[in-house]
Amino acid sequence: MKKIIAVDGPAGAGKSTVSKIVAARLGYTYIDTGAMYRAVALKILQTGKPAEDVTGDIDIKLDDAARVFLDGVEVTKEIRTPEVSRGASDVAKFGFVRKKLTELQRAMAIQGKVIMDGRDIGTQVLPNADLKIFLTATVDERARRRFEELKAKGNVTDFEQVRKEIILRDKQDSTREIAPLAKAEDAILLDSTNLTIEQVVAEILRLARS
Repeated sequence: MKKIIAVDGPAGAGKSTVSKIVAARLGYTYIDTGAMYRAVALKILQTGKPAEDVTGDIDIKLDDAARVFLDGVEVTKEIRTPEVSRGASDVAKFGFVRKKLTELQRAMAIQGKVIMDGRDIGTQVLPNADLKIFLTATVDERARRRFEELKAKGNVTDFEQVRKEIILRDKQDSTREIAPLAKAEDAILLDSTNLTIEQVVAEILRLARS
């Protein structure tokens, strides 16, 4: 059994959804690193302060129910808006933010039995993970998923706008100087475009148990 699982991939690939399910099936802890960057972005938006001023003493916690707490206040829903998504990609460019959150993420994973998802888990945060997955899908499919997710949460938006934001996010994540989005050499590529959530989960479980 693989004790530390890293799942990377672009926005809207389904990383969080499948990682939560896999964690529940294996009895592992799920760590959503993207939520941590979103929490930093949210604090910047809330306070109007620059990233360097909010990062030093920021307190971010994730519980077993995948809830996110920022300075003791639950912000699980607040961090999922398009504005925060854009901000998360921006703050991820800063080395001091990545250093701070990477330290927190490694500390969370040290005991094993974790599945962690993000953009640079297999390449930077947990380069020695027992299993690395690079989960992706076409731009149109990822935009469709994100559009349906936002609509279900009552966030009125336009599909083409969501698609443009996905493309922009891909560019920002893959071209940033520090820890860009990239498939680790030893990661297994898993294209979820034509797969159901359950099919993706089943494949990751098979790989984790092999």
